[in-house]
Amino acid sequence: MKPDKVLSMLGIAAKANSIASGEFMTEQTVKSGEAFLVIVAEDASDNTKKMFRNMCEFYETKLVFYGTKESLGHSIGKEYRASLAVTNEGLADAVSKKLALITTE
Repeated sequence: MKPDKVLSMLGIAAKANSIASGEFMTEQTVKSGEAFLVIVAEDASDNTKKMFRNMCEFYETKLVFYGTKESLGHSIGKEYRASLAVTNEGLADAVSKKLALITTE
């Protein structure tokens, strides 16, 4: 398995204290306007995906479905995480660029 640049960027963001993770914290961050990018695990429940899809649409926050709960959690040094928000604009842009590269490969 090749190293995942998106997940390593999330690790950097976590070290920079620019990640809100877990459903409750992610939701709070989006609603307060602090989230620049929300990532929801592809294996999250349909309810979770729908909730974040609607919320991010309403608050005009970029939303991406990526990775698994395990890989997202692991990348930020936690257990399983179905959702997380990047709260630093520069880091969110960097993660978005890496995601764009992966989805076009």
